[in-house]
Amino acid sequence: MSNWYVTLPVFNEISHVQEVLDEVSQYADNILVVDDGSTDGTREYLQQRDDISLICHPENRGYGAALISAFDFAVEKGIDAIISIDCDGQHQPKLIPEMIEALFCNEFAPIDIVSGSRYLDTFAGDVAAPEDRRQINRSITTQLNEQLGLELTDTFCGFKAYRTEALAKLNLTETGYAMPLQLWIQAACQDLKIEEFAVPRIYLEEERSFGGSLDDAKRRMAHYQDVISRELDRLKGKCGQLPVLQGTSQE
Repeated sequence: MSNWYVTLPVFNEISHVQEVLDEVSQYADNILVVDDGSTDGTREYLQQRDDISLICHPENRGYGAALISAFDFAVEKGIDAIISIDCDGQHQPKLIPEMIEALFCNEFAPIDIVSGSRYLDTFAGDVAAPEDRRQINRSITTQLNEQLGLELTDTFCGFKAYRTEALAKLNLTETGYAMPLQLWIQAACQDLKIEEFAVPRIYLEEERSFGGSLDDAKRRMAHYQDVISRELDRLKGKCGQLPVLQGTSQE
């Protein structure tokens, strides 16, 4: 089996972290946790565990920043792959073996990213997404598919598996929840092979904060559009294979 890690970005997850890590450890030998400046005792708990690797941000930098730290770790360590899974109980660790198998299923036609999708299939017990999240996800996913020639059904699912050699081709700088948008644009620019993987739709905390003004759906959507526009403009002329890169996203 290839050398791979599971990574969990965490911020103030003291109510979930022990249960989630205990379950993840049943399916992964190597676990990396990136604590993004927790202040609720999460960091202190993590420092007591001897079965994980731990990166601690001195202050809260954002969800994207935590994942970027994990990606940098993977590249620097020279591991083959890394799986990201959220620490809020909304992803099922028991699917980790299937996801890593999907990533390495065909060495003759390598897959670079296996991305969880909550909309690719239906599962018993699926929970309806909060309406603002569903609408934003659907709109952004449709937009990126049209602009980048992708075939995604879920732009924002945090349950993913990445080949490290693919991550090394990316230059991710978005530190917040918009980081996946930058990732998809750069992945399309690099012509990475992407496959989706159906996962159950679980929402345990419908009122979870996106941080400050981004809790407002209209402002969050405007921020996402701004990130897309800036990244498309930055890469204009550098990625000739993209079907609509000559234009920018529309507000």
